[in-house]
Parts: sequence; structure tokens; C-alpha cells
Amino acid sequence: MKKQCSEESSQTSPNQKLSLEHCWFDDACILDMDYFVKTLSGIKAKGVRADLIGSIITHYASKWLPDLSTEKGLTQFEESSPESVTASWMKKRFFVETLVNVLPPEKDSIPCNFLLRLLRTANMVNVDSNYKTDLENRISWQLDQASLKELMIPSFSHTCGTLLDVELVIRLVKRFVCLDHEGGITTAALVKVAKLVDSYLAEVALDANLSLSQFVTLAASLPSHARPTDDCLYRAIDTYLKAHPSVSKQERKGLCRLIDSRKLTPEASLHAAQNERLPVRAVIQVLFSEQTKLNRHIDWSASFGSLRSSSVNGVFDTPARCLSKREMNTQQMEIKKLKEDVYMLQSQCNALQAQMEKMAEKKKRFFKWKKLGFGKSVGEIENVEQQEVESEFGFGKQTPMDMKASLSKGRTPQKWGKSLS
Repeated sequence: MKKQCSEESSQTSPNQKLSLEHCWFDDACILDMDYFVKTLSGIKAKGVRADLIGSIITHYASKWLPDLSTEKGLTQFEESSPESVTASWMKKRFFVETLVNVLPPEKDSIPCNFLLRLLRTANMVNVDSNYKTDLENRISWQLDQASLKELMIPSFSHTCGTLLDVELVIRLVKRFVCLDHEGGITTAALVKVAKLVDSYLAEVALDANLSLSQFVTLAASLPSHARPTDDCLYRAIDTYLKAHPSVSKQERKGLCRLIDSRKLTPEASLHAAQNERLPVRAVIQVLFSEQTKLNRHIDWSASFGSLRSSSVNGVFDTPARCLSKREMNTQQMEIKKLKEDVYMLQSQCNALQAQMEKMAEKKKRFFKWKKLGFGKSVGEIENVEQQEVESEFGFGKQTPMDMKASLSKGRTPQKWGKSLS
């Protein structure tokens, strides 16, 4: 059968050999890796394109190696391998290392999701670090083509506390950003990776063992221009704060510094303004950013209206269409609504500022009382204050009769007594 296939393939063009090579995919002797490598080398020598070579490798690996097939059910490898767990583990390790060696060097010859599944298996069977590094480099070249499902590789190390291998994703993203610095990545690819990283952060943020440093490192590994909006990053940070209620105030401030409040949409800004998990300073920054956007929009609308009126009056030679009554009413309603939003934001800012001043005054009074009381308790401080009031006004804890007697005694001057006598 193999001889017949080779004779047919010699009479066809190199780019038509993919369908003919399927005749030896189902052969049991293909489990011999030496024969597979020799056959693949013969196909490469005939000038077959790199993407077709990659298709042959992915089809072969998905058929014979477990965990590489996207279809459910047992693979041929599992059906024909009744040996022990150790022998199967060693065979998988040799299989992965051989596949990595025969991968074509071209960038897009192998799909990124297949490489991620191959890397997952390589980590599971603990192949040599050189093969892992090679796979990570290939994945970082085309990380913008990866899916979130395949990127969520579990951690097979007992020393790692998280369920997912976060350090692996950090390495992949950093290598991808290095390629961007070298000019080998487009802006669209960078935006896709930023969206992928933010989605990954939202998933891994639910892990209670995820450290704050890992979250911050992965979130800050991308440049600021990679995110058109920070809504997904804000969602990931909010998820992390919700899953980690023990985060300190300073750590919350550090997390919120990752967000650019100017890049939040109105929906995200509204949610952030009402989010009790965020520090007060972050909420104020969001409110001020929204107020600045509204003021800028109002100024732009006003300048646009003046420009249109000037063009109507003949200041500019360019013709301009006059607004209809309906369009003018719509524009006036939008400006009125924007003004109302500005007033509402100003009132919220004033209320927050008054609340902060009130909290600062309470804090100042607390330290002042503590200084006057010399470390006394609250009851003792109140007694000291009451004694000061009593000494100032001249009365203490007296009964009404005592107060009346003291007041009557105070009303009778000494000279009046002498005159009566």
C-alpha cells in the first residue's frame, strides 16, 4: 500500500500530495516514528508547501497522540496501547519531542491552538526544557491567533499554587511584546493579544491562590497603546478584588493605577463610580474624567455651532447646509442632557470632597483628643471635657436646689446686704 501511494505521489504536483498522503495515515506501522520522520522528509524534499507539511503533522498527531485531538472519544494511540502507565508516559514524551523536531520553521505553518495543545502535553509528560522553549517561541510569534480555551493551560507543577500556569502566559506575552518592540507585530495583532490577556486575567482572577504580583505583572506586561479601552482590564481587576477581599488599601490603589480612567466607556465609568471595592481616589478620578469628556464634548458642540453659524453668515466661502428644526431641537436636547450630566457629576464630586474633608476633620479631632487625653480611654476623655466645661461655667453635677441656691446667692451683691442692715 505504501509503495502504491509513493508511486501515485510521484506523478502529481507537490501541492496535491496532501490528499494522497492520507492513505498511510491509517496504517498501524505509522506508530514507528522513524518511518514517519523518513516519510515526512521525502515529502519535504519534493517541494511541498510548509502549510501542507503542517497539516500532515497536525493530522497525524491528532490521530495518534491523546490530548491533541479536538474531537471526543479515544484516539488510535489509546486503543492500541494497553501497556503500563509508565510506558505510555515515556512513549508520549518521545512522541512530543519527535514532533517538535520535525515542525517546519515557517511562522504560520502550524496553527497556534495546536501548538498550545502540544505544549500542554509537553508540560504534562515533562519533556526537556529545550523543546518547551522552542514551542513557547513558536507560540509567541503567533499569539494573536490563540484562543482563550487553549491558553488556559493547567499547572502540572506541585510547587505552583495556582490552578493555571500563569507564569507560562507571562513568558509568552513578554516574548510577544519583545517582537512588537522589534517591529515584527502589527497594531491589530497587539490589540488582539491585549483582549486575550484581559479575558485570561478575568478567568484566573477567581483563583484564591493567585498572588497580586502575578496579576500586576501580567496586566502591566502590555503597553498602554495596546488597549483601545480599559473596560476588560477594569472587569478583571474588579473580579480580583471580589475574589480577594483581604487585599489592603494600598494594594487596591496599586491595582487601580493600572486603569486609565480616560479610556473607560460611560457604562464602565458608571459602574466604577458606584463600586464600593474601589478606593475613593480612583472613583474621584473616574468622575473627573467623565466630567472632562462631557465638557470637551460641549465645547466641541458649541464650536461646531459657531462654525456653522459663521458659514451661514458668509464668513467662510465653503457652503454649509442649514440645520432643520428637528435637527436643531435634537442637538439642543443633547446639549441640555450633557449639561445635566455635568451638574450631576459636579454635585457628586462636591459630595465626595465634602465627605473626604469631614473624614479628615474627624481624624484630626481624634488625634487631638488622644493628645489631650495622654492615652486615656474615651470615657476618661469625656470626663476631662466635662470637668473643663464645669470649671468654665462654674457648675458641676448639682441638683436643681443647689443650682437655685447658687444662683440666688450670686444675685445678692455684698453692698446690698450692708444697706439693708
